[in-house]
Amino acid sequence: MKFLTPLRLERVDDTSRDGRGTWLLLAVLAYWSERFGRFEVPEGFVTDLASVPRLPVAFFLAGGLAHAAAVLHDWLYTTHQVDRATADAIFREAAQACGVSAWRAYLMWLGVRAGGASSWAAAGPEQPPAVAIQIQQEGLLP
Repeated sequence: MKFLTPLRLERVDDTSRDGRGTWLLLAVLAYWSERFGRFEVPEGFVTDLASVPRLPVAFFLAGGLAHAAAVLHDWLYTTHQVDRATADAIFREAAQACGVSAWRAYLMWLGVRAGGASSWAAAGPEQPPAVAIQIQQEGLLP
């Protein structure tokens, strides 16, 4: 398990639903997993990163970590190219690939399992036309 390319982001908006803002992926983000295979998030994808509650203990334990894993997870939630449980398992594994300890990655995984259903059903941030077209062409629609 490893990211094959570095994460390159640029903040594009400060008005997301919880103040985290939205971010534009400046280059393809590629991830390899022996268990799940290869995934690529296209350049131009818009993400809001991880949805960690701003409660002090929760944010201390899981906030601001594993941004590359969060981008990959947002891509999987946007495209539904795998089922939700698999997307969450990939997030847990990818968080560890980002250097997050196993116990902390487990807590982050618990968070997405417990609170991710509404995000799975939601459309997520609006995507630029090129990314939206790619999602449609590859049949990656929810």
